[in-house]
Amino acid sequence: MTTAPAAVPLREADAEAHIGGTCFTTGPPGRVGAELEWLVHDRADPRRMVPARRVDAALAALERPGTAGLPCGSRLTREPGGQVELSTPPAASLTEAVRATATDLAAVRSALAGEGLATGPLGLEPVRDLPRVLHHPRYGAMESSFDRAGPWGRVMMRATASVQINLDAGDDSDGPTGYRYRWRLAHRLGPVLVAAFANSPLWRGRRTGWVSTRQAIWARMDPTRTRPPDADPTDTDPRTAWTRYVLDAHLLCVRRTPPAGWDAPGGVTFRSWLRGALGDHRPRPDDLDYHLGTLFPPVRPRGWLELRMVDAQSGDRWAVPLALAATLLDDPVAAEAAHAATEPLTRGRPHPPTAVWLRAAQRGPADPELGRAVRACFAAADAALGRDPHAAGLRGVVADFADRYAARGRCPADDHLHPDRPARPGPVHRQHTTHQADRPADPPAPGRYRP
Repeated sequence: MTTAPAAVPLREADAEAHIGGTCFTTGPPGRVGAELEWLVHDRADPRRMVPARRVDAALAALERPGTAGLPCGSRLTREPGGQVELSTPPAASLTEAVRATATDLAAVRSALAGEGLATGPLGLEPVRDLPRVLHHPRYGAMESSFDRAGPWGRVMMRATASVQINLDAGDDSDGPTGYRYRWRLAHRLGPVLVAAFANSPLWRGRRTGWVSTRQAIWARMDPTRTRPPDADPTDTDPRTAWTRYVLDAHLLCVRRTPPAGWDAPGGVTFRSWLRGALGDHRPRPDDLDYHLGTLFPPVRPRGWLELRMVDAQSGDRWAVPLALAATLLDDPVAAEAAHAATEPLTRGRPHPPTAVWLRAAQRGPADPELGRAVRACFAAADAALGRDPHAAGLRGVVADFADRYAARGRCPADDHLHPDRPARPGPVHRQHTTHQADRPADPPAPGRYRP
């Protein structure tokens, strides 16, 4: 494929070819990476506001030019609300990825502890209203764009944290190792991962009525960039659906020369920009690449597949969603089992509908249908990890999580909703899914949310 020079405005056909050719890089699957976001708290008083300069001082020794950095080569960055993100390089196997991530994360936590700081245990800040601490024009334009739909974009930018799992797109075959199958399975697994690892039930000091309020917040934002692409049964190649999604997404920002701002006009899509919606200011190839980085669906192709739907986990439980997703996608036997287990969630469509994603965020594995899928997926992963002689320790970690949560219709959110209530075997009826006795802390409470 020939890409137009960076200085030449794009034609629509060139944009379509660029998206299809770069977002799904085919090859045998097997590499695994992660991006872990963490809210940062004061160890002595988690409600205390933590200035960005305090976090910068704690991590300076790991980021200063000329220093060794992190032992296994991960990269540290900041999110707009001061969250710390650890991005690992791709590893050749799941066990190598977990080992390297744990090593680098230990160095980050040690550095933070030296300044009296700690990584938070939740996917959404439960009490504090966090300010924006990054002032790049991108983030100002993001807030302006998201503000058209309410406050949820600001909450997402400043107060959420996640576990992102990065896996190869797959080869060009039609079976479990192929990118078409893996794209479909990643979307089918999405609600399962939301439910199993839901860990954001509190906001502004109150229960919200969701076990993953973070996922509910994402769903309330600009749907042209946060919902999964439409799964048209006539699309035999995910490149087609993704290309349509990219071009029809609203512009989040338009890069301009300082001191001009980056705000984008409301309702302008990349396709309409290509067709002259901004007059003589036409997009170039690097504008398309930048636009691709402003799209936030739960599964995002960036050459590889980014699975972005998992709440941040307490302690070292980040390893469990990493292991579950990688095993179910990379082990062909486990992939077939997961495909069968998630079939009821699709309602006869290629991917689960929006209502299933929202039910996963509201009820988690206490929902009978989702609970069955969660348990079946953990069982398939356990069998696959049992076939790997190098994964015995990781298998035990995943099994412990399944015993504590999945097998009992629970998720990590329950630990924060009912900290004094021990986990009990058997079906769990969770009163907090409706909150008849508690007044939710504003939308997105279930009764006031409309998908």
